[in-house]
Amino acid sequence: MTEDGPPLIEAFVVGRAGVDLTPPEPRTSLAGASAFVRVVGGFAGNIATGLARLGIRTAVISAVGDDGHGDHVRLALGAEGVDVDAIATRTGRRTQVAFFEAWPPTEFPVTFLRSSPAPETLLAPADLPDAVVESPVVILSGTLLAEEPTRSTVLDALDRRAAAQAGRTATWTILDLDWRPTLWPDPAQYPALIGRAAQASNVIIGSDTEFAAAGLVPEDALRMAAGAGEPAGLVVLKHGPDGASLLSSAGRQTLPGISVEVVCGLGSGDGLTAAFTAGLLRGLEPIVALERGNAAGALVATRLMCSSAMPTADEINSLLARAGTGQMEVVR
Repeated sequence: MTEDGPPLIEAFVVGRAGVDLTPPEPRTSLAGASAFVRVVGGFAGNIATGLARLGIRTAVISAVGDDGHGDHVRLALGAEGVDVDAIATRTGRRTQVAFFEAWPPTEFPVTFLRSSPAPETLLAPADLPDAVVESPVVILSGTLLAEEPTRSTVLDALDRRAAAQAGRTATWTILDLDWRPTLWPDPAQYPALIGRAAQASNVIIGSDTEFAAAGLVPEDALRMAAGAGEPAGLVVLKHGPDGASLLSSAGRQTLPGISVEVVCGLGSGDGLTAAFTAGLLRGLEPIVALERGNAAGALVATRLMCSSAMPTADEINSLLARAGTGQMEVVR
C-alpha cells in the first residue's frame, strides 16, 4: 500500500480491449453457429487478465465504445482485479468485436468488427495516466502505431518513459509486435514505425512471422533494445508449438515446445507475454521467466477462449513439473 491510497500499479497494458465471440464447440463455422460464448478479448484484455491472475497489480489503457460490450469489458476486467480507470469511452464508437472459429490444431480464423476509427486509435496524451512514465512495466501493442492520433501519443510516451528510466535497473518497457495487418490502413508503414518504437523499448516480443513482417532480424532487434538503456535488452521469439527463444547479452537460448492437446491457439502468445512479464517483475532470471511464459502459452492452447483461458501460477507450476523441465522455479 502507498501512504495515500491503493497499491501502486506494477504493469500498464496499452492496446485493444474488446470482446471475443466464438461458437461453444470447436469445428463450428460462423455460418453454422446457433450460439456464441463471449469473453473479454483483445491484446490488452488478454494480457491484463493473465497478469492479474499471476498476482500482478495491473491496469489497462485503452478505449471502448459507448455500448454494452464496452460495459462488459470494464465489468469483467474489474472482476479479475484489473484497474480499468484508464479505459476511455468514445461516444458514437463501437467496442471491438472479434468473431473467431477454432479448427485445431492450426486454423483459427478471426473476423473483426470495428468502428472506423476504432476507439483505441483515438488515444490522446490526456488518456495516459502520469504513472505510465514511472511504472515498473509498460506493455505496448505494435498495432497502436497503425493510426493517428494514437501513433504519436504512444511514440511520445515511449520517448518520455525512456528519458525517465535512464539509469534505473528495475523497469521494463515491453514492445509486443502484435502484427495484425487488417488493422493497418497502410500495412507498408509497419516496419519503419515498429523500428522507431523498438529503439525506445528494452524488451521486444514477437513471433517468427511478426519479426519477418517488421523486417527485423532478431539480433538487430536486440541491439535496438540494448540501446534503450538499463536493464539490458531482451528479445523473445515465439515459435508457436515449437517453443520460444530468448536473445540477450548471453546469446540465444531456446526452449522446446510443451506437448499439449490444442483446442485453440489464439491467445497463447498473450499468455506467454503475461507470464514472462510477471516473472521479470518478480525477479526471475529472464530464461526462467520465459520458461513460465512458454508453459502459460501451452496451457492457453488447451482451452477454447483467450482471456478466460489465462492460467494461474499453480497451473503453470503443475505443467512445468509434469513436463520435467530442468530450470523450473515454483512461483506463488
